[in-house]
Amino acid sequence: MKEKIDYLNRELQGMPLVDALAFVIKNFEGKKVFSTSFGIEDQALTHFLAPYAEFITTFTLDTGRQFTETYEVFQRTQNKYPALNVQTFFPDAEDVNTYVSKHGVNGFYNSIENRKECCRIRKVVPLQRAIKGAELWITGLRAEQSENRSDMQFLEWDEANQLVKYNPLLHYSLKETEALIDTYNIPLNSLYKKGYLSIGCAPCTRALAEGEPFRAGRWWWEDGKKECGLHIHTDKNY
Repeated sequence: MKEKIDYLNRELQGMPLVDALAFVIKNFEGKKVFSTSFGIEDQALTHFLAPYAEFITTFTLDTGRQFTETYEVFQRTQNKYPALNVQTFFPDAEDVNTYVSKHGVNGFYNSIENRKECCRIRKVVPLQRAIKGAELWITGLRAEQSENRSDMQFLEWDEANQLVKYNPLLHYSLKETEALIDTYNIPLNSLYKKGYLSIGCAPCTRALAEGEPFRAGRWWWEDGKKECGLHIHTDKNY
């Protein structure tokens, strides 16, 4: 697999987005999935992946704590791209009830451990169901989103999930991503124009102040590197 990934990454250098998507989809014969949280990057990819709806399973993780605006853009996206047939994966109700009983409905504010456990229950566990059996996972990750993501490749072996992860917008800047949205009239979460550049669960997301980095509005009460556990970039050994 390492040789295949290295080869494909070399071929993808400088390739236009439309061609790159077609190239990668052609080179993976197994189950292919695309995860969307309806953020700006995922919305841009939705537009370009819509023609491949019959070859890709599109899914979203509904944590139960989403913004109303996220559901609104979900509906608008379904209306514009009905062929994608977005599948929704929810957390296990018993896991949520156990967490709330132990830590409280907003117990994630009390410690990093509590917050990560909430993310695990509401995101990571449902993700495992969503990507089960997949060979390729397409994401909207961009290198400039955070320090954690700055050394990614277009295609990477995800050791934890035992599949290949593909990041088509890896080298896109935020302005370039916004240009795709404007050019193709792609539905966008209305919170984005209000300073919510990275949108997660409502209790864990705030608008950015001027000059703050892209993900500063996520889990803003915590210090250091902040991820929910969906995307881990520590294993580069394939």
